[in-house]
Amino acid sequence: MKHILVLLTLVLFASCSSDDTPKDYTSLNEEEIKAYITANNLTAQRSNSGLYYVIDEPGIGENPISTDRVKVSYKGYYTNGTVFDESDDEGISFFLQNVISGWAEGLTYFQEGGSGKLLIPSHLAYGSNDYNNIPGGSVLIFDIELVYVNYVTENDQQINSYLSANNLEAQKTDSGLYYIIDEPGDGAQVTLQDEVSLTYKGYFTNEEVFDESASSVNFNLATLIPGFAEGLTKFKEGGSGTLFIPSHLAYGNSAIGGLPAGSVLIFDVEVISVN
Repeated sequence: MKHILVLLTLVLFASCSSDDTPKDYTSLNEEEIKAYITANNLTAQRSNSGLYYVIDEPGIGENPISTDRVKVSYKGYYTNGTVFDESDDEGISFFLQNVISGWAEGLTYFQEGGSGKLLIPSHLAYGSNDYNNIPGGSVLIFDIELVYVNYVTENDQQINSYLSANNLEAQKTDSGLYYIIDEPGDGAQVTLQDEVSLTYKGYFTNEEVFDESASSVNFNLATLIPGFAEGLTKFKEGGSGTLFIPSHLAYGNSAIGGLPAGSVLIFDVEVISVN
């Protein structure tokens, strides 16, 4: 798939140069971008790095930062209009630290759901090197839509799809946690300062089990992932139910102990005792 190679191989940039002294295209690229902006009646902003960008829709979600993972739908072309790369409508996902610097910077000017253009000079892309049929010194233009930032929106959709497919009704907290109370319990209410004894089974939305207690285990809520700790406070001693934990309340963008990055974690829990 060409688009993955085009966007995710900045690390190859330095190692692909020839013995020739690299040509500085900065001034030529600047003139080319300005001419394109004028010819197409665009209102563009210029950053200190030399990147130009056009915001058609700013979006209403969060702005990505350099460590974030994003999903983007895009079309890449030269100033002559020739398309060299294009995603499907769904877009592709990647981490900003793995893309060319013009992309990594440019996407931070949009919020989730935003769209516009990035006009990237070659020193923020592949420099003076030919790369993957992109000529050295090329200005790259991208029409982009920032579909998601991290996994928050996707996880919410995944949880709701799971609930719908299994005819379940869950409550949602302000943090994004979903939970179902089968038995509220009749003992002490669990708080974030408590230690609890419980049994649990953890599985993904495809119902593959990744962890399960053989018997009751003890946890201090302060040591648990935020979604698990918050979820347990919805129960009293003797209570049971299910927690649906989006990745931002679990392990986020990191793959941990066999759990893929961005995973929704589901736990069936029963609170045996409190403190």
